[in-house]
Formats: sequence, structure tokens, C-alpha cells
Amino acid sequence: MENTNQNNNELRLQDLQLPQDLKKLNYYQCRKIAKDIRSILIRTISHNGGHLASNLGTVELTLALHRVFDSPQDKIIWDVGHQCYTHKILTGRLKEFRTIRKENGISGFPKPEESPHDIVISGHSSTSISSACGIAEAMRLNGDNHHVIAVIGDGALTGGLSFEGLNNGGKAKMKNMIVILNDNHMSISENVGAVSGYLRSIREKEEYVLQKKKLERNLLNTPAVGMPTIKVLKKTKDSFKRVVMKQATMFEQMGFVYLGPVDGHNQQELEEVLRTAKLYEAPVFVHVCTVKGKGYAPAEQNPSQFHGVSKFDIITGNPEVSGDDCYSSEFGKELTRLARSEKRICAITAAMEYGTGLQHFEKEFPERFYDVGIAEQHAVTFSAGLASAGMIPVFAVYSTFLQRAYDQLIHDVSIGGLHVVLGIDRAGIVGEDGETHQGMFDVPMLTSIPDTVIYSPAGYEELKYCMKRAIFEDKALTAVRYPRGNEKGLTFPQNHCNTDYCLTETDSDLLLISYGRVYQSLWSAHETCAKSGYQTSLLKLTRIFPIEEELVEKALRYRVVIFFEESSGYGGISTIFGSLLAQYGFTGRFVRVSADKFLKHAPVSSLMEKAELSEHAVCRYIYAYGNKS
Repeated sequence: MENTNQNNNELRLQDLQLPQDLKKLNYYQCRKIAKDIRSILIRTISHNGGHLASNLGTVELTLALHRVFDSPQDKIIWDVGHQCYTHKILTGRLKEFRTIRKENGISGFPKPEESPHDIVISGHSSTSISSACGIAEAMRLNGDNHHVIAVIGDGALTGGLSFEGLNNGGKAKMKNMIVILNDNHMSISENVGAVSGYLRSIREKEEYVLQKKKLERNLLNTPAVGMPTIKVLKKTKDSFKRVVMKQATMFEQMGFVYLGPVDGHNQQELEEVLRTAKLYEAPVFVHVCTVKGKGYAPAEQNPSQFHGVSKFDIITGNPEVSGDDCYSSEFGKELTRLARSEKRICAITAAMEYGTGLQHFEKEFPERFYDVGIAEQHAVTFSAGLASAGMIPVFAVYSTFLQRAYDQLIHDVSIGGLHVVLGIDRAGIVGEDGETHQGMFDVPMLTSIPDTVIYSPAGYEELKYCMKRAIFEDKALTAVRYPRGNEKGLTFPQNHCNTDYCLTETDSDLLLISYGRVYQSLWSAHETCAKSGYQTSLLKLTRIFPIEEELVEKALRYRVVIFFEESSGYGGISTIFGSLLAQYGFTGRFVRVSADKFLKHAPVSSLMEKAELSEHAVCRYIYAYGNKS
């Protein structure tokens, strides 16, 4: 019977030496610690924003991992990495946790430079098993008998890379590798009947594994009957198991020992199965069932809406700022409107229906809406298939995730000249999610693909204009890229919009060029500096690629041309424009201002200033390169 005395009630997380003291706790104390951690998660994320529902679901699992294994000697990899919040709290970052996702605070994803307990960077999904395979093999080569544990969500398991890792890990018989499936949607079918529960209860006990090994040793010491008997027992067991445990066969056939499913909120059951997993000299697959949003009613009732959240009211669960006023929502609404009159329009997402605003489309046109799971490569080639059969596929995807499908864009779409439209959400600086999620590489990636067309609107109305052009006029791979968040305080004249470009000329010999939301920074700086006698000419691009040759010719007359780009400039529009200027014999000075480094987590406004793309930064360039009239 567990001790539930007053000392247990007075146990405080901040008084523990973490993670080592976790092993000293009884199960009652673990439940109290789990409750305290959930309170910390809800309170902190309600203030900072972040990933809530998935972290609430992995509290007991994380406690079990740190009680059974010895981190960082045993390597724990989180997939997707946003499940790591409790792990951070339990590995020496309790005091710093209030700074999570804040500028100069701790990251919302695993980060090796932050702690030796964070093994790899894992902001994108489905990578953990492949990483674990490599680490497990390095351990073998180095004579290290510790374990590597990949914790992968059922959503991440839909990514093809996860199965590539399973195939490799099982085939190579990596004995110190454990894969834990955090199944919070029951996406893998349940076992059949009571026999499976009985079989599971036997297999998950440490005594069973030890007795099994002892029996095998004894049989092998009986030459005449030993090995034949082992083969018969194994064949009988496997045949029986395939009848009653259908879901296990896939993982076992890939070379893994399968354990589970187990209750992801039963501390004792979790720890027993993990201790059992350690005993096998083979790769092990542990199936853990959790409740996404566990312990917070609004998140349990709407786990998808509490996956990634901004600041919210703890009592009601309502966000401080409505999510309806944003580029994603405007994109989804406009696509839905266009689909009413064009029956060939199809919408595709890679497990980001709400994040990309496609819930509007799915509600009205479910037969033309496709969520393919976390499978960007498949999404692009699936779109290519739709296009080849006469449909107009629109794949809405975050910029950072589009990177995963580069080969498909070239091979499956562009070489065949297929008309696939990309709605590139979170293009440019995204802020608090940090390096793994900034949308800085879609432009350099796409400009390298022949015949591609790219639009970058500066506001909601222009977004609609670009979507119509991309869907109804362009005929090849076409992208419309737009930032995270909402349209903020546009002050430039409306006649600057809904054209491929707009050139505002003055008597100045200084030309500033940009596209997307950065153009507002240019316009504001243009007006501010004019009050001090510094005139500038401005060029706003809407169709940013391919670049019109006449624009290059117009720029030749200026003494200084400065291109501000919210993207990596290497291979970006600014670099291409500068190269064209040189080809046309430009004799003035060309300056490129772009985000060419990995940007850490911080508010968008702060990162825009650091990248020198804010109004204040543009003013500094005007004062440095302009002439006062």
C-alpha cells in the first residue's frame, strides 16, 4: 500500500534535485508531481503561448522515462519536439520554464546547446527513429550499452521517414533502441478481445522475459530437442499472436518486439513496461495510449484547437486574440469562395487543417478536401496526380514544412509542367517557434525550379488578387506566400496593390525595393525620412518571380539600390535582382538586406529589427545612403 502521509502532501517539485530524485518517489508522489507539472504547463502556456494539448498528454510518460532510464546517458528523443516541455522541467530547467519561447529564454523545442538532455534538434516530425538508429549504431561501435529512446506521436508516425527508420532499425537488430508510440488518437486499431489483454499482461512482465530467456538457455543445453522445440514454440506463439493481436504484426515483422498498448496515465504500468523493454536484446516498440489535453477540460474537449496556442484565458480557454483575423483564415475563406464557382479546385493539407485555415473549405466541400497526414512529399505528388487528371490542386503548407518536398516539386510537378498551386503559410519570420520554423527558405528553393511563379501579397486584399492569378491564370507550379499573423496597419496607398509591381518615383537617386509585409516598413520609413528632407523612390513587387526585365532597366538610373527581403537572400529575389543589375551593366551601388542566418525564437517585431527589416532599420539605411534635399 502506498504511503500517503503528510510528507508526501508537502512534496514540492522545486525542492527536488532533478531528474535524479525522481527515482526516489513513490507512485502517490508521482501523481502529485504530475498534477503540479500540469498546473505549471497550463499557467505558463496560457501566458507565453506554445504547444499545450500534446504536453498535457505526456506528463506521466516523461516521468516514467526519467525514473526508468538515466538521461542523458540514455538518450531520449522527442518527435515532434514540441512534446518536450515536461522533459525540460525535469532536466534542470524548472526555474527557466517561465521563459519558454520568450526572447533569450529557453526554446519550445529540444535544443542540444541548451542542455545535454536535449539530444537532437527536432522541430519537424517523423525524424526521431532515424536519429535513434544512428545514435544506437554509434553506441554499439563505442561499446556503450545505454539505450536510445525515440518518443514519436501517432501523427508523426504518418510520415514516411518514420517507417524508413523502423525498417532500418528492425533489420539491423539494434538491441539498445526503444521506440515509444505516443498514441493520443487511437489511430492504430485496438487489439481483439480479452485474450490479447491476457497475453499483453504476461509479455509486459519482467518475470516473463527472464523466464523466457532461462527456458531458451535450458533447451539449448539439451541438443537433441532444444533448438527444434524453441522453433516450434516460437512458431506457435507467433501464429496465435497474429490471430489476436493484429496491430502488432506490422512492427514485429519489421524486426521489433512489440509491447502494449499500455495506459499512458498509469504510472506503475508505464514503468513496468519500460523496465521490461530494457531487458530485450532487440529493438522494442512500446505502444502507449494517452489523452491529448489530459487534465485541462477545454484541451481535452478540443485537442486540435489547443495543439499550438497563443495566449489564452485559463478559465474559459478562449484566446486573447481571435484567430479569425489572420492570413491563414483569409486564405481559407477565399479558397472556399473560389471553389464555389470552380468545381476543379481541391484543397490539400499535411495534417494542418486548422493551422492553414482550411477548416472553412473542409466544411463546405468535404469531397474535395484531403488531409494526407504529416506527409509533405506525398502531398505534393498527390497534388501532381490531381493536376495531371485535370483538377486544380491547392496545397496549403507552412513554409518550413515545404522544404521536405523539394524533390517532388521538381520531379513530379515541374518537369511535367503541371499546374499545382502552393499556399505557403508562415512565410518569412514566424517568431517564437524559432530556427526550425522560420519560413526563410521557400523563395530560394522555388526560384531554382524553372517556370515557377511566386506571389507575395502585402495585405489581405492583395492575397485574394494573387490567389485568383495563381489559380486561374498561371499554368505551372505557382506559389502564393504570406506571413503568420494578421494584416497590421497598412498605410501605403491602395493603388500600390493588385498589380505585379508598383514603382513610386521621386527625384531621389536612392531606390528601395521589397515585397510582402516588409513593403509597409519601406513605406513608413519613406514617409518618416521625407519629413527630414530625405527622399526615396520605392519599388513594390507582388509577383516576385520571375523578375520583369523592365524593372531591372528602371533601376539602372539610380545611384544606390537597396533590396530588403524577408527571406534568406542566398538564392532569394534580392540576390537574383542584384545579379541581373550586374548583367545589365549597373554602375551604382547595390545593397542586399536579408535574413541570412538562422533566427532564434523571439517576437516577430524583435526579429524584424535584428534582420534590419523594420521601419527603424530602413530609416537607418535611408540616412546612410540617401541625400538630404
